[in-house]
Amino acid sequence: MAGIHPSAVVAEEAQIGPGCTIGPFCVIGPEVVLGADVNLKSHVVVTGDTHIGDGTEIYPFAVIGEIPQDKKFGGEKTQLRIGARNRIREHVTMNTGTAGGGGMTRVGDDGLFLAGCHVAHDAQIGDRVVLVNSVAIGGHCIVEDDVIVGGLSGVHQFVRIGRGAIIGALTMVANDVIPHGLVVGPRGELDGLNLVGLKRKGVKRADITALRAAFQMLKDGEGTFQDRARRLADESDSDFVQQMVAFILGASDRNFLTPR
Repeated sequence: MAGIHPSAVVAEEAQIGPGCTIGPFCVIGPEVVLGADVNLKSHVVVTGDTHIGDGTEIYPFAVIGEIPQDKKFGGEKTQLRIGARNRIREHVTMNTGTAGGGGMTRVGDDGLFLAGCHVAHDAQIGDRVVLVNSVAIGGHCIVEDDVIVGGLSGVHQFVRIGRGAIIGALTMVANDVIPHGLVVGPRGELDGLNLVGLKRKGVKRADITALRAAFQMLKDGEGTFQDRARRLADESDSDFVQQMVAFILGASDRNFLTPR
């Protein structure tokens, strides 16, 4: 049975899973679905066609599922889907999608979204993503699994960030970031690989060595960036390198941050 504080306003049509806790002064809209053991601390607004997965915790003054901050939005029915076991801290905002962007904003499992973060319309956020304080993820972005974005950073709309990448604090990311890349600087520059993250995940030394060699080829090899990636696809048998190559050769609306 859910524990709902008397001061909370919960629409009758909302679906509240077993074991949920809805704290003081929360507001839950009629299309909201909360999975089991979701914990809304207090003063949380969850609205729109929003589903939140089991075991997720949301802290005070977060606003989840409001309409997009997009002038083109015309009131169409769109959605927000949030996975399991996320921790969403104070003043975080996550918006539903737009018809032009596929109609759905999606957040994976086991993420950590620190105070003041924003996930805009139609963004696709993977599993185990960490957005540090006041990070802004623009509309239509794709942030793959295990990405960390440092505090006060911004990611331009339509940008893709490959899995395992790390973005330093105070960085503006305007172009795609390769998997396991390290991006730093006021105007983000690709400055190497996320070696600390790779080692923490227990990636084999042979794969790390292959990734470092691949990075050097992308940086210094002959031909265009895409040509170098195609050569890597033919020459490397490392799954991690092939993952990077597939990301580079995949469809994108942005250019890549290239190694400096």
